[in-house]
Amino acid sequence: MSDEEQTPKAPAEQKTGRQRLAAGLWPPRVTRAQLVVALLLFGLGLGLAIQVRSTSDDGTLRGARQEDLVRILDELDDRSQRLEDEKTRLEAQRRELENSSNQAEEARKQTQERERQLGVLAGTVAAEGPGITLTIEDVLGAVEPDKLLDTIQELRAAGAEAIQVNDVRVVADTYFSGRAGAVEVDGRKITPPYRFKVIGKPQDLEPALNIPGGIVQTLEKEQATATVTRSEKIIVNALRPAKRPDYARSSSQ
Repeated sequence: MSDEEQTPKAPAEQKTGRQRLAAGLWPPRVTRAQLVVALLLFGLGLGLAIQVRSTSDDGTLRGARQEDLVRILDELDDRSQRLEDEKTRLEAQRRELENSSNQAEEARKQTQERERQLGVLAGTVAAEGPGITLTIEDVLGAVEPDKLLDTIQELRAAGAEAIQVNDVRVVADTYFSGRAGAVEVDGRKITPPYRFKVIGKPQDLEPALNIPGGIVQTLEKEQATATVTRSEKIIVNALRPAKRPDYARSSSQ
């Protein structure tokens, strides 16, 4: 028998109970179920902490002295009053801005309307409205320019607001020249039939032309015929270029 067979083997090192417990706990072996339970416990603890904090705050007010509660209420009332005052100020400012905007818009509209009115009188813009159409047939070419000018004067006296003869706009300084059969309006030749498109009150314009001894009878004596037709919509669209005065200036400061 050899020496090795005769020598006895050393027994394996025995671990104590504490060592075996530590070996079982580390490294930790976390299962999915344990992780879910841990998260639920964490959430529950966080909720309890928040509730305790809220309860503590409420308890602070419940435990406050009457003087402190009165002071807190006064501060809240003051803050509410300041907010209400600020709201009132802002609403007043808004109304002021709206009124200012409305006034500016109204002034702008009035200015535009005034500009249109002056444009109608000056012949620089087209116009439409109720009125009459006067058609003068002059087959013989016997109507003199002064008869047409008299017609314009009668229409103006009856309240005509806009007048057009053939394709010429009649304005304040319009003049008639030439001779019978070769009439000119403001230097532009017009030929029969002479068609007057007039805006105004038809009930006033037509009788003014048909009065005894008026324009219609005068033209008939010249072997011409005059026909007056009322209309609810007369369009005067012949335009004159706007003139810039050479010397006159506005006197408003």
